[in-house]
Amino acid sequence: MPAPKTVTLGLLQHACSADPAANLRTTLAAVERAAKDGAQIICTQELFRSQYFCQSEDHANFQLAEPIPGPSTAAFQKLARKHKVVVIASLFEKRASGLYHNTAVIIDADGSLLGSYRKMHIPDDPLFYEKFYFTPGDLGFRAWQTRYGKIGVLICWDQWYPEAARLTAMQGAEILFYPTAIGWHPKEKAEYGTNQHGAWETIQRAHAVANGCFVAVANRIGLEQPIGGDGLEFWGQSFVAGTSGQILAKASVDKPENLLVSVELAKVDVTRTHWPFLRDRRVDAYGDLTKRFSD
Repeated sequence: MPAPKTVTLGLLQHACSADPAANLRTTLAAVERAAKDGAQIICTQELFRSQYFCQSEDHANFQLAEPIPGPSTAAFQKLARKHKVVVIASLFEKRASGLYHNTAVIIDADGSLLGSYRKMHIPDDPLFYEKFYFTPGDLGFRAWQTRYGKIGVLICWDQWYPEAARLTAMQGAEILFYPTAIGWHPKEKAEYGTNQHGAWETIQRAHAVANGCFVAVANRIGLEQPIGGDGLEFWGQSFVAGTSGQILAKASVDKPENLLVSVELAKVDVTRTHWPFLRDRRVDAYGDLTKRFSD
């Protein structure tokens, strides 16, 4: 059995205001606290710099985007270097005029920018009008060797796709991180809320099972009504799942908190050896996965 290597993960969960500068300060302060409390790999929630603007299609919201590298990246690099922590930060990227992405930057514990992941699956649902804003990612599914372990990063809607988790795990990821902004339509919560949340949590736990890795999900909290109406009630409940899909820890529904969870990376090797799903994959028979549908 490999020697134990314990790594402490820090997931940042909080509400967001209408002030991007204030949200950045809140998140940087949360990184500082998490680092001082012992977190070694710290992940923000999705698009933490603003309220979830995709509730409407409004060209003015493109002003929220920034280049990568840019001012937010630099601020996180400074903290990563100061505290010797790995940081995953979710940003609204302006790549060029008319070309925008929902992007996570991966910063190593020496402050270096290891790379970016651009959200691959872009939803278009009531109050989740992301196709208006985001070009689908073109960097592929990747994993990065950080000081504290090999990690993969996916973003929110990606979490419903087993193909994304599998392809990232195939890059060697020991932990899959999912910066997230998901919640209930308040009018639907009573009828559908339990099932919606249960499905979201279950499919991500299944990614941990199917790939023998840890899964870490950071979600926001709070009711956001930037365009009036009922808005979205974000359900929080950030969590970390173990290599057999078990919930190791879960945050609250409605409270800001840093969820710190220690994981033993050696369990990835043990799990994958005893549950050898990667060994038994029939790669010769999966060609139809590259088709939209098999008629």
